[in-house]
Amino acid sequence: MPPFHLAFPVLNIEDTRDFYGNLLGCSVGREAEKWIDFNFFGHQISAHVKPEQCDPVKTNKVDGDNVPVRHFGAVLEWSQWEELRDTLKIESVPFLIEPRIRFEGEAGEQGIFFLADPSGNALEFKTFKNLDNLFDPE
Repeated sequence: MPPFHLAFPVLNIEDTRDFYGNLLGCSVGREAEKWIDFNFFGHQISAHVKPEQCDPVKTNKVDGDNVPVRHFGAVLEWSQWEELRDTLKIESVPFLIEPRIRFEGEAGEQGIFFLADPSGNALEFKTFKNLDNLFDPE
């Protein structure tokens, strides 16, 4: 699958580099004074300094959770998801939605959690017991 590209607003480069680079382990690509690229689990994301566009997260109810409407993230292998979840817990990173397993024992069994970067951008990390179920409607 070819990588996607996503550009998004941030408050500043330093906190963004620390969060995506040091905490999430994303390598830095090209950068300039007002933007920085990261290898986000095989995809290219570009953080652009634009504080006036860093709005508070708005949510919708989904399966009893207040899910951030605007979010992005990655679908990881199960063990990679668990490792990232554990790292975030050790680092005391607050979750918008705590890590949990949905549809346990069913065809669409998946792990999810949400967090926000220092600029308030919401991220979702998912995993599936069977990655073939990623696009199944059930």
